Amino acid sequence: MPIKVQSNLPAIKVLESENIFVMPDEVALKQDIRPLKILILNLMPTKITTETQLLRLLGNSPLQVDIELLQTASHVSKNTSSQHLNTFYKTFDEVRDQTFDGMIITGAPVEQLEFEQVDYWDELCTIMEWSKKNVYSTFHICWGAQAGLYYHYGVPKHQLREKLSGIYSHNVLDPHHCLMRGFDDTFQIPHSRYTGVQLGDIRRLSPLDVLAVSEKAGPAVICSKTGRQVFVTGHAEYDRDTLASEYFRDLNRGIKPHVPYNYFPGDDPSRVPPMVWRSNATLLYTNWLNYFVYQATPYDLNDLGKYSY
Repeated sequence: MPIKVQSNLPAIKVLESENIFVMPDEVALKQDIRPLKILILNLMPTKITTETQLLRLLGNSPLQVDIELLQTASHVSKNTSSQHLNTFYKTFDEVRDQTFDGMIITGAPVEQLEFEQVDYWDELCTIMEWSKKNVYSTFHICWGAQAGLYYHYGVPKHQLREKLSGIYSHNVLDPHHCLMRGFDDTFQIPHSRYTGVQLGDIRRLSPLDVLAVSEKAGPAVICSKTGRQVFVTGHAEYDRDTLASEYFRDLNRGIKPHVPYNYFPGDDPSRVPPMVWRSNATLLYTNWLNYFVYQATPYDLNDLGKYSY
């Protein structure tokens, strides 16, 4: 089934070349079904790239998904044109009276700042508080996961000794949990961050379940018992070359990064990295859409306030 987006979104051409079913507004209006309404709060600097990565995964489910893109009004993007943002994105004031089946809060390259030092932190807190009554299930990614765990549950983030970058193996702790259905005992996804959360801090919180953990990367998939909060500390949505782009960018900046772990064949940055996490990423997002959005959200989104958070 398709994802529904504005007809001229740049990601459409890329997705259609990959046989991802994308439905323009004018076609979707003729269908007599209620699509899932998904809000994507895109905090990444390379917004068009992130849009394409997330839409690729959301478009692989058998469900029709209506996408709304959201930006923060309190931060000026330096890497995405104002024309693109004004055309395809809304601000919180424009959606605050709406309700959504699901929301995705992306990562952001601000993890070395204290949460309160981030220029849009107050706005993000307002959005996360609003989500409790206006969104059924929220999927948090990387720094977005750290921010959500801190805001909702008081989980601190911790500075790592060096940047965690690479493809890491994870163990599934609860194979019968809806979010982990269909996963092998171990699976791989990328991580790219300077900070992390600790397993002990999360396990002390009864509302949260740790579903997957990595020996090297720490807790990776965390879910509230209600299913209304999902936290993924890695970047399952990343493309094959995303970590390579970050590595060469850091090299050019004089940061002298380590070669991403378990990424380039033979740790040789001149070689093409194998794509070994796409099926895991697709399954993760499909399970979230199916079990925590499609099957759980009330048909009338005005009834969201009746459900426990």
